[in-house]
Amino acid sequence: MPPTSSTKPSPVKLYDFHPPVEDFRSAVLRGLSKPEKTISPQFLYDKRGSELFDAICQLPEYYLTRTEMAILRANAEDIAAALDHRALVELGSGSSQKIRILLNAAPQVQTYVAVDISRQHLQEACAALMADVEGLEAIAVCADYTQPLPIATIPELRDRPTIGFFPGSSIGNLEPAEVIAFLKTVAVLGDLIVGVDLKKSASLLEPAYDDAQGISAAFALNVLVRINRELGADFDLTQFEYRACYNEVAGRIEMAIASLSDQTVRLGDAEIPFKAGETLRTEHSYKYTIDEFQLLAMEAGFKPVQVWTDAEQLFSLHHLKQI
Repeated sequence: MPPTSSTKPSPVKLYDFHPPVEDFRSAVLRGLSKPEKTISPQFLYDKRGSELFDAICQLPEYYLTRTEMAILRANAEDIAAALDHRALVELGSGSSQKIRILLNAAPQVQTYVAVDISRQHLQEACAALMADVEGLEAIAVCADYTQPLPIATIPELRDRPTIGFFPGSSIGNLEPAEVIAFLKTVAVLGDLIVGVDLKKSASLLEPAYDDAQGISAAFALNVLVRINRELGADFDLTQFEYRACYNEVAGRIEMAIASLSDQTVRLGDAEIPFKAGETLRTEHSYKYTIDEFQLLAMEAGFKPVQVWTDAEQLFSLHHLKQI
């Protein structure tokens, strides 16, 4: 699909590779037809979903964002040196909060490329960033970053060295084998700086993904609202609830929406039966030790160069160089 420019006057250059509605519909129906019903985590991030996730990041239980930002602040000079003069490509940029720390520490970086699936949220975040960082060229790429990146179709990046920045714990949404495949896919960016959540007790992990205010639940259930709105389904949100638990053996938080009754959901001509207690998996979030993640990176063809973490060993940032 060729890139299209934004129709609204904006200093942000937009390249739109957003999957069409037909792809969303087919992906949802495919996931709902599996023996264990699933939906890709990428579909959680429409505009409302992105706003709810930003709210999650501010919660006292959600240690990930504040810990990672503290790591970035404490090591900004070292990380900025790793960026060199390359164009900085952020995958899953969201509200672009973390990137501000790096850009402030790396004035040599003149081009920032934000890749995210939520078009409106993406444009607004890039516009705010350009307003705050003098001389910065911001390019918004609306795309699924788990698919091959359309770097060659973006004129501003042709023949320019780049470095990928993948903060947060989104890499944990992938199965370990998928992590290797993903890292091979984004190797087109050159070096990578990747955020990885570390293994810890369930008493810390579970509240981070199922907070007392219910914002995590609203975030997960919003995907049903989106399916109803965009695909004409008839999910009754009062008949579903959100659940999150830590599977210590698998090393992952398991997040799902559970049916509270025997029911049938309609999506166009399709009828999807749910039994009481049956779940629709929204996300897995794998946690790794530093050694475990670095082994995956090496299998994908990267050499671990440096790792930055916090004093409590809650979170880590990895600089990976292509071998």
